[in-house]
Amino acid sequence: MQIKTLFLTAAGGLALAGCAAKEEVAAAPPPPGSVPGSTAADRDGDGIVDGYYTSDGVYHPYYTPPPPPPPPAPSGTGERG
Repeated sequence: MQIKTLFLTAAGGLALAGCAAKEEVAAAPPPPGSVPGSTAADRDGDGIVDGYYTSDGVYHPYYTPPPPPPPPAPSGTGERG
């Protein structure tokens, strides 16, 4: 009798497993600095987004300004030079 109960429980669980509702996953927000409705682009394939495509198909690269120049080296002349 217990085998029948176990079998019916397992069959019922398998039948109801197909009815499980699948959750909708919300889209991730766009990264800072991107244009809403655009598509991220990784043109060099290194895994880092380096620009984006707008809806009209134009590529816009991200521009990072160059770092500031280093401070001048201390001069060799003077009181301690």
